[in-house]
Amino acid sequence: MKPSLARLGLGLALALGLSACGLKPLYSGGSNGPVAQSLQSVSVAPIGGRGGWLVRTALEDRLGTKDGVPHRYRLEVTLDDQIIGFGVRRDDAETRERRTLRARYRLVEADKGTVVLDATAGSDAGIDVVSSEYATVAAEQTALERLSNEVADQIVARLAQFASRGGPER
Repeated sequence: MKPSLARLGLGLALALGLSACGLKPLYSGGSNGPVAQSLQSVSVAPIGGRGGWLVRTALEDRLGTKDGVPHRYRLEVTLDDQIIGFGVRRDDAETRERRTLRARYRLVEADKGTVVLDATAGSDAGIDVVSSEYATVAAEQTALERLSNEVADQIVARLAQFASRGGPER
């Protein structure tokens, strides 16, 4: 079947309308683009604890930090990791937990010490508490791993958005 001329015209009109909307790709230019270059100039300060190690590793992976590249900015992150029990049975045993990971992060100019961005990110996960303590601990650790990736994604997205708007000078 051949598409009708009206469908073809409608498709062309939609394509032209979308191209004029003013949107531009955040990571245009790939790893050599201005946003990617700006993100590569950010070093991540050490973050305490297992969750801190997970978040820092995820951030370094996403930022594309390279050895030997001068870092103009330092990212300082403070984590708040909490597990709260709820869903109590008649025998006062918990049946559900909520793990919450919140991060307050600051982007600091490395040479001047000036804070150019101060923001927060966070996520939470529900965990079933089962009769096996090992299974519950494993679920809590898996939740921490997932939350660390989600928080790192939020931070990098905010840094990229900040850089695309002329944030940290390139």
